[in-house]
Amino acid sequence: MHKTVAEAVQLAQEVREAVADIKNVDVVLCPPFTALAALKDVLSGSNVGLGAQNLYWAEQGAFTGEVSPVMLQELCTYVIIGHSERRQYFAETDEGVNKKIKAALAHNLIPIVCVGENLDQNEAGETASFVGGQVKAAFAGLSGKEAAGVIVAYEPIWAIGTGKNADPATANSIIGLSIRGALAELYSEDLAQQIRVQYGGSVKPDNVENFMAQPDIDGALVGGASLKVESFLPLVKAAE
Repeated sequence: MHKTVAEAVQLAQEVREAVADIKNVDVVLCPPFTALAALKDVLSGSNVGLGAQNLYWAEQGAFTGEVSPVMLQELCTYVIIGHSERRQYFAETDEGVNKKIKAALAHNLIPIVCVGENLDQNEAGETASFVGGQVKAAFAGLSGKEAAGVIVAYEPIWAIGTGKNADPATANSIIGLSIRGALAELYSEDLAQQIRVQYGGSVKPDNVENFMAQPDIDGALVGGASLKVESFLPLVKAAE
């Protein structure tokens, strides 16, 4: 919950200019709903994509305060689903995440689906089974073709906004064994490798290269470091 419309526009303009010459990295900004229409205009014709931070699975109805996929498909291309803060503070469930993924895909939106464990689960050695279970629940009922259009983000809850981050090698292992492993069980090894998997959790300019060097990490879901172009641009260049 950052940035007024004016602040979001300024940041988007700065990012658009800063990454204009970067060709082989997909850069996506996901502002609050209030700024989506303005940023659609700012980013039009650029190499920066636009995404929303959430959606509701119904196309329309008496769901005051919610935003439908029909509304979003006019404005953006991506949508974050199941972020740890949605799960932690707003009672988002695996079933709801699955419904949202299906709604997004049905309206040509690319889901960025978040999975990750909390500190107690991590310390109890439950990360692998818990994250794998989240992946299987999120992809339940999706065909291989549909699954190929989903991006997964591994974001350990204990690393969100805390300044702590998972060890890059450990994060890579969890992504490879728990996330790609679960996808291989659901579909095939080839499809599991094809699906893009990001790491999110206190990614910063001073640690991003270590994450990007890992073979199973395809990118980063960036939090606080994305709020200023000075800290966001080094992340994009590291991915490049």
